[in-house]
Amino acid sequence: MANMRCIIEGNGVKAFGKAIHGLSRIGDELWLDPMVKGLAVRSVNPAHSAYGCFLFTTLFFQNYSIAPECGTAKCKLAMKSVLPLFRCLATIERNVSRCEISINSPENRVTFQFYCRHGITKTHMLGFQEREALQAVYPYHLCINVLKAQARLIGDMVMHFPVSQEEITLSITPLRLHLKNYQEEKMGNRLKAMHTEMSLHPSEFDYFQVGVDSDITFCLKELRGLLSFAESHGLPVSMHFGAAGKPVCFSVDDLVLEARVVLATLVDPESTTPSQAEAPPPTALRCEGVAGFPDVPQGPAVGSPQDFLAVGELIASSQGSPVLSGNALMRRLNRPGNLERLPTARSDKQPTTVIRTPASAKEIWPI
Repeated sequence: MANMRCIIEGNGVKAFGKAIHGLSRIGDELWLDPMVKGLAVRSVNPAHSAYGCFLFTTLFFQNYSIAPECGTAKCKLAMKSVLPLFRCLATIERNVSRCEISINSPENRVTFQFYCRHGITKTHMLGFQEREALQAVYPYHLCINVLKAQARLIGDMVMHFPVSQEEITLSITPLRLHLKNYQEEKMGNRLKAMHTEMSLHPSEFDYFQVGVDSDITFCLKELRGLLSFAESHGLPVSMHFGAAGKPVCFSVDDLVLEARVVLATLVDPESTTPSQAEAPPPTALRCEGVAGFPDVPQGPAVGSPQDFLAVGELIASSQGSPVLSGNALMRRLNRPGNLERLPTARSDKQPTTVIRTPASAKEIWPI
């Protein structure tokens, strides 16, 4: 008997496939997390500097049933096994009328059934690994800078940067928003580099709240998938962030789904915001993590990703992550140190991880 079974009909199959495409830009593994609220699909990149989650509520499905013991079933699949099932979304839209997904924990198997035209049924059975839920605690709703805009506006901004562009820098003040491509100081030939910069007035946004002037640098590749999903469904995108070095969260909320992409940001020692003035100046570019984890003994960073176990993800909107009070949070955020640790809902025996920087950063810092 299946631990979880859901049925997606009509255009919902294409929307689910679009979410898989978006997560494939982030990581090589896909977590299926069935919950009472709905089905969450998640991914994290190998460096643990980018994380994405799509939560499809029960309203999204034609039928959604979950067994009481399914709360312990956390399925990790290889992205290269799932992505081909939704490779051509145009063909799915034309030929597939219904998709049924079921999870069978005793057999460690996930089954995808596509009901197509002319009575054709395609069945794909994929084996999975039972792992702990992917969890990242980040109280994004406490960020002091909040932007909200239509996905088309953000997509038009991003389209000016080439696909090969790894990172971009966003600078914000109460009067303007500037976006430019990020480039390292040490380049082989700066004459061949193309510099792109644009600015927008606050009136272009649906919501524009600036609590502190900020300059943040983050990876663009992992964000494109969420923007493409939001633009295809006409959904606005919200952006929550603070000072450089703290994560930035992009989110899409609708009646039937919630989507989050959390990205680590770089700290540039040459550009310090007022909120960073009291902290010791960093000696090199650092990247803070997507999530906080319990305290562990400090020591040298370990370069091999095999030395660390994958950890789970917990978003406040879908699984009730713990939230610090405003005063307590600010005391912790302002504490000097290499990295800020936020509490998790896991026990003290939870496996730990390291946060590695995007391609341009210089150091790896353990948590």
